Amino acid sequence: MIELSFGQYNLVANFFSLTIAAMGAATAFLWINRSLVAPPYKMAVTISGLVTFIALYHYVKISGSWSGAYELIDGTLVATGQPFNDAYRYVDWILTVPLLLIELILVMKLSGKETLSKSLRLGGLAALMIVLGYPGEIATEAGTRWLWWSLSMVPFLWIVYELFVGLKASLDLQPPAARGLINTARYLVIASWAFYPIVFIFPMLGVDGASASTFVQIGYSVADIVAKAVFGVLIFAIALKKSQSEAAAA
Repeated sequence: MIELSFGQYNLVANFFSLTIAAMGAATAFLWINRSLVAPPYKMAVTISGLVTFIALYHYVKISGSWSGAYELIDGTLVATGQPFNDAYRYVDWILTVPLLLIELILVMKLSGKETLSKSLRLGGLAALMIVLGYPGEIATEAGTRWLWWSLSMVPFLWIVYELFVGLKASLDLQPPAARGLINTARYLVIASWAFYPIVFIFPMLGVDGASASTFVQIGYSVADIVAKAVFGVLIFAIALKKSQSEAAAA
């Protein structure tokens, strides 16, 4: 294990705690308020809560693994010999990242055929992006990390294209009251997801191991809060606005 100062260790532990609280609060908010949206949008809100619930579970596991990897002896932080299992993140991402895109598609209320095709395509691309990123995450050589980072960026850029070009026509068909929120959701996906590859390459920039490890754990935690909890609340806001618009037009 990388040697950390107590301050670095504690800072990461506090961010894990913050993420657990954020995911738990978002899950409760989404599932409790699911009844406020019209039936066509309930599935999107349900999936949003499922995403944050899955993240909540995995962050509990991540936090436990982090606590088990170090202990304080006579005021000095030392490794226990138990490795920190960062694979929990990738197990979480392989489940939640495709669902994040699917919930956006569902809340747009496209045709059945278009919903299915876009969900399969974007969900598949998201899963491929995560699978390609994992070998680089566990690699120790910079060249290997850069290779897998580059490969994982291919489906990432394809997803960006789909969100900004493939969904453009569908966006124009959305109710004016919800169009701005949906557009914000598209930008939020890209902005939050773009932070992950930046965090990924940080250890390859010559930063010392302790600082790089601290930045990576905090960076991924912040990105997850925005991409899942904040995005989930935004999906609920879109569903509620569309429900209200459709009820007023009826």
